[in-house]
Amino acid sequence: MNTEHDLHSHATEKPDAPDTKEQDTAMHAAHNVVGCGRPGEEHARMTQGSMTGGVMTSADHAAMMQHGSTSGMSGGDHDQAVYRDSLWASFVNMILGVWLITSPPTLGYKSTALTWSDIVSGLLIVVLSIVAASRKFNAYARWAVCFVGLWLLFAPLVFWAPTAAEYLNDTVVGAFVISFAILVPMMPGMDMSVMNGADVPPGWSYNPSSWLQRAPMILLAVVGLLASRYMAAYQLGYINSVYDPFFGDGMRRVLKSDVSKMFPISDAGLGAVSYLLEMLMGFMGDKARWRTMPWMVTFFGILVVPLGVTSIVLIILQPLAVGAWCWLCLLAGIAMLAMIPATLDEVAAMIQFLIQARREGKPLWRTFWRGGTVEGERDSRLTPFDWSRPSAMFTAWLASNWNLLLTAALGIWLLFAPAVFQTQARAADSDHLVGALVVAFAVIAIGEVGRAVRFFNVLFGAWLLIAPWALSGFVAVARWNE
Repeated sequence: MNTEHDLHSHATEKPDAPDTKEQDTAMHAAHNVVGCGRPGEEHARMTQGSMTGGVMTSADHAAMMQHGSTSGMSGGDHDQAVYRDSLWASFVNMILGVWLITSPPTLGYKSTALTWSDIVSGLLIVVLSIVAASRKFNAYARWAVCFVGLWLLFAPLVFWAPTAAEYLNDTVVGAFVISFAILVPMMPGMDMSVMNGADVPPGWSYNPSSWLQRAPMILLAVVGLLASRYMAAYQLGYINSVYDPFFGDGMRRVLKSDVSKMFPISDAGLGAVSYLLEMLMGFMGDKARWRTMPWMVTFFGILVVPLGVTSIVLIILQPLAVGAWCWLCLLAGIAMLAMIPATLDEVAAMIQFLIQARREGKPLWRTFWRGGTVEGERDSRLTPFDWSRPSAMFTAWLASNWNLLLTAALGIWLLFAPAVFQTQARAADSDHLVGALVVAFAVIAIGEVGRAVRFFNVLFGAWLLIAPWALSGFVAVARWNE
């Protein structure tokens, strides 16, 4: 650096004073550190130094943009770098496609329909992965591969896969195909220019897309996935019985009930797919995805909120329509319901951003798909898998929501009070219905944007005071409980 600077000084024949020369040298050093030097060299340094194993992931790209390391690159140069760094993932998907083609004879598939589905899906993945080697069609091919992976998640349910090997193979391969198509490498068509901007929405005191918000949702999705997968194994006939430590044969009765049979496919299997997609979507995007990926936040909200409401309905139907409880159904439903508060925060920030973009005259449709920038604060809190401050993820949250958690606990008690006090008829139905709704509104109110819904529980509390005298079926002790 000093030699280069001296040559520059002699060439211009304008020698600097000692102090000025030292400052200029420091500026050159800082210039190269933040990535404003020669684009090719800086990008090479970032590509070789900041990536794990020489592979660039979406997180690497986000970090580069936030530190300005690509600011010296032209749009074409950056697109070329993104394309080049995604080729390895397409090669992995090509291998997964070959694996899928050879799976039916190797694993002994018994379903003809699923056999042909996997062969055709594998061929499509191989062909599309080859097409992805073309820069012109790279983004389109990778998205097409993603949709093939999505089909693989549903195929065992649509064709009622007769063996566990068929179900597990398609589920695992589908998840990997989606991950290597759009999650592990940079997402196809991502506009990196929007990465520079605020992490915290204007007027907010926190970032709804931070990993502090998303890590608990990912963990809840894993819990729901494991519970649903076990129940799906029973519904699909892979295991002959299910273990319920709390309600005897309640789980078996619920999983074989007419309520479960309303769905054309295994409802537990459908739940497992939903939780798996929620887990994958939890990892997608940077910590400002409320403005960089509005479309993804929208689909994530559509996946979580309606299914959360469905979970509430199914919990209510267990005692009302089936007359039994299923402990894993309750666990999976609570996991889904608990994801709603953080999801609502992120969706609200995204809607606020789109409204503001529209007011500023920006094209709404383009902003929805490509994202945008706003001025504001940067968020430097926890990053993925940074557990150096684990208590920070939960302690403050518990301290500020203890009253809502207590209300939710009272709602759970109401769900089981009829069994404890032998309440009958409409009195029992009232407790089951009100208890589920109290839990739902208390949990939703944990999110900042959903605080107002907690006042619905005031109405439910008033109803509980009236119910013992308005409905039949209460015993004396149950009246005092109300």
